[in-house]
Amino acid sequence: MFSKILIANRGEIAVRIIRACKEMGIATVAVYLEADQNALHVALADESYCIGKAEASESYLNETQIISTAILSGAQAIHPGYGFLSENAHFAGLCRKNGLVFIGPDPESMERLSDKAVLKELIRTTRLSVIPGTTAVGSVEEARMAAEQIGYPVMLKACAGGGGRGIRLIRTPDELEESYLQATSEAVAAFGDGSVYLEKYIFPARHVELQILADESGNAVCLGDRDCSLQRRNQKLIEETPSPAVTESSRREMIEQAVEAVRQIGYVGAGTMEFLLDRDGNFWFMEMNVRLQVEHCVTEMLTGFDLVKWQIRIAAGIPLDFTQQEVRMQGTAIECRINARSCGTLRMLHVPGGPSVRFDTCLIEGTTISPYYDSLLGKLIVYAKTREEALRKLRASLCELVIDGIDTNLKEQLRIVEDDRFTSGEYDLTFMT
Repeated sequence: MFSKILIANRGEIAVRIIRACKEMGIATVAVYLEADQNALHVALADESYCIGKAEASESYLNETQIISTAILSGAQAIHPGYGFLSENAHFAGLCRKNGLVFIGPDPESMERLSDKAVLKELIRTTRLSVIPGTTAVGSVEEARMAAEQIGYPVMLKACAGGGGRGIRLIRTPDELEESYLQATSEAVAAFGDGSVYLEKYIFPARHVELQILADESGNAVCLGDRDCSLQRRNQKLIEETPSPAVTESSRREMIEQAVEAVRQIGYVGAGTMEFLLDRDGNFWFMEMNVRLQVEHCVTEMLTGFDLVKWQIRIAAGIPLDFTQQEVRMQGTAIECRINARSCGTLRMLHVPGGPSVRFDTCLIEGTTISPYYDSLLGKLIVYAKTREEALRKLRASLCELVIDGIDTNLKEQLRIVEDDRFTSGEYDLTFMT
């Protein structure tokens, strides 16, 4: 096991990883930029190093600076969290070259699986059903021909990255050229890779994902499903597990097929397989995220397995010590993402408590929210034995949570969880439109 890990990230996920390391008896190294010098992750880490100024390219995306800091501090491994360098095969390769363990998939797997169009072709060799679509298309004309063959409407998606960037819905041929130019430009800006592919638009649908853990010994388990259909502009707002739209028999079948597919493609680490669930209950594979997801907490609350600790153990070569039969998915866990809608300084923070209530955050009183990074302030997660009880607990916790000094989406989240469409469980990706 590692004795010291550098966390190449910031915000609530850096705090989350530091806490897991402390519970495992592992020393931690934080990196930060000048604007984050008073951040919680810097205060909680055993060591901290300033590696840049305000721009991500000068700090949390500065591969050379992060590698140098890890070597200087004596860290044996680097945990990238999510975002930033978490799906960067080049960085994972640099870690290996410098004798450091990248806590995530190996560079070869990441390179092979990070291109979503290529991954879909690989998944077609398994029992999973894949949304009809293309590999990367290199021009507007190539995209136009492919769209005609697939049939409108179609989705245009970036081959690299995630977070809803580089995605466009194209309903008619007249929209294709402008959408293609916008999506490729956005993909270059976000991921440094402008390649895109097309797939059939499935409507109406729900976004359901399966959480996977797989080790170097060939063991793989699925820790259940998460419903992530509450989205605005492809950005998730609320997640719950298990999905109220999935039957027990369908869930068992999908878990079996997903675990089999993960073994077949040789994946190692924590990963998430994402699907669209159509109105007839059919699952269609979309993509796989080869990293920790923002919404991993709901799975932890439901199953009791610590995903961050298992990421670390797997990277250290420790095999899974439990089987699929030992995974229990009883009750309901729901997560609300609390986002900032303004910059400013936090004057007061009151976090709700009680059994099975969790708030993952980096906030402390006096924290200044800057415009440089994403708007996520924290994640409020609750668990209960029934979905009805979980909803009541979530509403009470949202009412109790106080974040003063920063405008947030708290009121909107409360409106959503009180909406009849959500409380009935009969919602889909059109909820926020």
